[in-house]
Amino acid sequence: MKKIFIFTITVFLLASSCNRTVKKYRLNAERGDVAAQSHLGRCYYYGEGIKKNYAQAVFWFNKAAEQGDTTAQFCLGECYYFGFGVEKDYEQAVYWIHKAAERGDTDAQFNLGNCYHLGHGVEQDFEQAAFWYRKAAEQGDVHAQKNLGVCYYEGKGVQKDYAKAKEWFTKAAMQGNEEAKEILKVLLKA
Repeated sequence: MKKIFIFTITVFLLASSCNRTVKKYRLNAERGDVAAQSHLGRCYYYGEGIKKNYAQAVFWFNKAAEQGDTTAQFCLGECYYFGFGVEKDYEQAVYWIHKAAERGDTDAQFNLGNCYHLGHGVEQDFEQAAFWYRKAAEQGDVHAQKNLGVCYYEGKGVQKDYAKAKEWFTKAAMQGNEEAKEILKVLLKA
């Protein structure tokens, strides 16, 4: 009984703290604080301290993204990509993801590589896919490392090079990427 009581109090205090934080973010966001706008967008997106509301998340992400907030640009792009709070629009997704990618956001770089690889919102372009995968891979993004390995293995967007493919698969595998580990097992048997 004592544990349940302590748990209940802890949950109440955390919820109360989140509510105060959201109120603080909202007040600052309405005053034009870019970081607060971006944080408030994430609160709405994930339902942290407030009821999940993708339309409100998009509203606040857009305000912050327009002012150059990299995280908000990426998040807004993701909302457009998946149709969260807005109608799905790959071109708008690429527009915002590209802005964040240019500013060095590894998630944006990896996802922009995927857009080019799949032809979502842009003309399919394997060279551009490999370019953006490399940007993210060089910053340690495990998924980009694996995908860049695939590019080298298949010769998509880059010259086919099994040594470079193995190098990138190894980097991804050393970070725990199971697909890269499986691919390396096959490569080592060949």
